[in-house]
Amino acid sequence: MKVLVWVAEATWPACVDAVNELFADAEVTLLVALPGDLAARASGARSGLWGRGSGRDPSALMGELATEAGAALLAAATARLGRPAATELREGRVEREVSAAAAEADLLVLARDGDLSRLGPHSLDKHTRFVVDHAPCRVLLVWPGRAPALASIPPPPPR
Repeated sequence: MKVLVWVAEATWPACVDAVNELFADAEVTLLVALPGDLAARASGARSGLWGRGSGRDPSALMGELATEAGAALLAAATARLGRPAATELREGRVEREVSAAAAEADLLVLARDGDLSRLGPHSLDKHTRFVVDHAPCRVLLVWPGRAPALASIPPPPPR
């Protein structure tokens, strides 16, 4: 079985732990997806300084720092996994890069990353919701901590 693990900054440990617990014999790929517009954002911020942004354009540095941070996340996830795994660093629209990478997998493991104080659809951020809705394979969605109690579900609407 080919398992793809989305290594997102805040939630990756729960994903790696789930793979270790449930899929000990799987072929694992760890994926970090970086936003492809980081350089444009940095350059746009600099131009917004109205003449005070002279000097080195930070856009190249932003890309380098993001790549280094992604590589560090992959190294930490590999260490936590404790076994050989393929790693992949993609850049582009995060939700689309993760969905595209999932086309080669039998299972995608990702974690909830929205409002974690209650059960429901708001426990998924917009990128995660897109991936859950568009993944071309099975999806294992994990809580990054303890799941909230059933009492956190809002009451039904009045009729």
